[in-house]
Amino acid sequence: MSTRYTINLKNCAFFARHGVMDEEEVLGQRFFVDAELDVEPGEALENDSIASTVDYGVAFVVIEKIVTGNRRFLIEALALEVAKALCERFSQIRRAKITVRKPSAPVPGVLDYVQVTVEHFA
Repeated sequence: MSTRYTINLKNCAFFARHGVMDEEEVLGQRFFVDAELDVEPGEALENDSIASTVDYGVAFVVIEKIVTGNRRFLIEALALEVAKALCERFSQIRRAKITVRKPSAPVPGVLDYVQVTVEHFA
């Protein structure tokens, strides 16, 4: 029998400049990211070993580097880049489900935020 578990990083907040509109690049805004990571731990849980599983502090830094890095026009592309980077950094991740929220989306109306979710399977 194999064991899997899920790590959730919720509402990680970053200031960045993603979006299609020129104003979005100039002004920037906060983006919020949720990461749901399905992990195959190997012996990590039995041995209580951080060295052989996903360190969520490191996972946060991976997310931060991407979100605050190069501008993306699509938050969908941003979410996919985060998912792929996490799976590449941690071979134990079998599925990365990344949600990006954009509170100040330039739409002709009032809303709380626009949100996209991308799932990547390793």
